[in-house]
Amino acid sequence: MQAAVTVSPSRIPELLLGLATVRPVFVWGAPGIGKSSLVREFAASLGLECVSLIGTQLAPEDLIGVPQIRDGRSVFCPPESIARDEPYCLFLDELNAATPDVQKAFYSLILDRRIGDYELPKGSIVIGAGNRATDNALARPIASALVNRLTHVHLEASAKDWLVWAAENGIHPWILDHLTDRPDHLWSKPPKTEEPFSTPRSWHMLSDALHSFGQDLDEETLKVLAHGTLTPRHATAFCGYVKIVRSRFGIEAIIKGDARWPNRLEDRDLLYYLAESFRGRLLKELPVSKEHMSAAGRQTAYRAKSLLVQLAEISVEVAQTVIASDADGNPVLPSWFLVEAARDMPRLVEARR
Repeated sequence: MQAAVTVSPSRIPELLLGLATVRPVFVWGAPGIGKSSLVREFAASLGLECVSLIGTQLAPEDLIGVPQIRDGRSVFCPPESIARDEPYCLFLDELNAATPDVQKAFYSLILDRRIGDYELPKGSIVIGAGNRATDNALARPIASALVNRLTHVHLEASAKDWLVWAAENGIHPWILDHLTDRPDHLWSKPPKTEEPFSTPRSWHMLSDALHSFGQDLDEETLKVLAHGTLTPRHATAFCGYVKIVRSRFGIEAIIKGDARWPNRLEDRDLLYYLAESFRGRLLKELPVSKEHMSAAGRQTAYRAKSLLVQLAEISVEVAQTVIASDADGNPVLPSWFLVEAARDMPRLVEARR
């Protein structure tokens, strides 16, 4: 299902309070962005126990129950996990990953709030969640009859929301500081190949590993941890950031001329990170138009071109990332600066083609 409108995690409690208390809701979103955690936290805020059923682990009889003979007639007894006396939150996780037979078994439970003779206690709520087919995750088409029984909310990852949560939940300070500087690294689209990718969940996993290893964590182990949980590009950038933290060697010192670009082969991850930081500084400080540029602006542009030359002498490939276009091929840095870069460093621009 494609999202017409998306919401951030901070909006979910408000929406669920108004929706889930009167009708079943389905929360869509990419893997690892916190759907399950948000539902459990919402249930806790209402004082309801959250009972999770995982769609991929169910058979129809797990919902309908097994038949028993009563007074010469067969009746179905729903499982104890569902048949409860007190109101609760029934969380149907990975609902759209369930087989068609299991999805059908959910129909009456979702719409009529009942299974056979058992009816959910008054005050109970039903919430489903699942990944989208476009996320390269296990997902099956949902029949229109089931789609029409649910209100659909599409969740998106939000660095702002996650950083607020992370600061209150013991996420490692290296990760907090890095993602504050690079919020675009919080989430990346799931790849088509089998490899780690960045999500709020994977950053949380990395944080747990960093806490576990403590201050004695060596550089090689850090690379294993980062590349084992994050998108490769994000892992390289994070390792570079940690190296800066540990060496107190940053882009500010390079811009001021107090330090030079690192040129050792083993510092290539650090070089990439500094280049990305340099690009971010230029985005903030270079004016869109050259007209009426201040003396400080001219000095910034002059220094930037000088640093680009120095960077290109170490690695044309890394220097090219500073002036690269966005994913759609559109220039990111001001056009006038790119023109001057092409004039002063033709080999750098040629490398982009």
